[in-house]
Amino acid sequence: MARKPESVEAYLPNVLLVGINAPYHTFSNNDSYMQEFVSLVKTSNTPYKDMIVMKLRDIDNRYFLTKGKLEELQRIVEEQDIDEVILSEAITPQQERNLTDALHCKIFDRTRLILDIFEKAAHSAEGKAQVEIAKLQHLKTRLTGKGIDLSQQQGGIGVNAGPGETLKERETRHIELLILRLRRQIERVRKTREEQRKRRLINKIPLLCLIGYTNAGKSTILNGLTKSSVLAEDKLFATLDTTTRELYLSGQKKGLLSDTVGFIQQLPPQLIEAFKSTLDELHYADLLIQVVDVSDENWENHIHVVHNILRDLDIHKEMLYVFNKVDKVENYEAVTRYLFRYDPHVIISANSKDGLEPLRHFLDSWASEKLQSTQVKSQ
Repeated sequence: MARKPESVEAYLPNVLLVGINAPYHTFSNNDSYMQEFVSLVKTSNTPYKDMIVMKLRDIDNRYFLTKGKLEELQRIVEEQDIDEVILSEAITPQQERNLTDALHCKIFDRTRLILDIFEKAAHSAEGKAQVEIAKLQHLKTRLTGKGIDLSQQQGGIGVNAGPGETLKERETRHIELLILRLRRQIERVRKTREEQRKRRLINKIPLLCLIGYTNAGKSTILNGLTKSSVLAEDKLFATLDTTTRELYLSGQKKGLLSDTVGFIQQLPPQLIEAFKSTLDELHYADLLIQVVDVSDENWENHIHVVHNILRDLDIHKEMLYVFNKVDKVENYEAVTRYLFRYDPHVIISANSKDGLEPLRHFLDSWASEKLQSTQVKSQ
């Protein structure tokens, strides 16, 4: 994918963004989805020349795009001398290869775009290892069918490479070894986290986990409630590493508050798999706090995305819905009349101390009830 130049003379490829209104989309506002796509591209620091939007009535198994849309895109790519095309949707390895051949340029789909962002956003050793695993798993699917370059029967002789082993097989085996090493590294971190969890459970310290769609304001809420200084930027996937802080309310320690990686629709399955060790913490949460950017017109779809990922992870926990960024809502009554569907809930603006008061009040009451319940059970 295109990178920022180190100098003015550095070559920048011509990049075309192709936003696709696909027939499987279930959200109500396609403009909001396209804005999210553009935000992903900007987060990846990829300059682009132009953007077009295509509406598909069907998905072609070979090219993803139907014949007419493919021909239209071919004309645009040729006329604008495009070097790279970034699609708003995830496509199969075969579709990627066919589009590359048809358009005579590099193709990057939604999966590659998100993986690129995660790679840049990961800072801890665990986060970097998780992203690297996801990238290697994605790369492994792209080795199939590379043509003569990966089908030459040049196999070496020895224990690790028997006669007739293809280049593709050697590359696959190499990738699997790298993944194994990274998983061992993550396993060491997981064991440390498990010991910390055991101590917390022994001491009966409640764990509250902030979850939600990316850029909903989770890190801002963590900072506001715990007086922390976790990076909180107005962009997608600003932070990937789980952060846990002590939560004090009314001058007393009420538990631990954890921030988690943000979700997004069509989150690459490789990333969900790679981050499972981190997301395992949600299984031990006493309360999930789902933060929702209520100023986004697709906020209800974002809730469904989070629910679907939690279901896939087999996580079923008590949940509080926190409708954030209410200060950015233009038609307050039009939005809030639907919030009764999600209870319990609070409405906040995390950018101000007073705006967090409804959440502080709820958590204070919840923690007191939790403590009373624990004391009754221990008697």
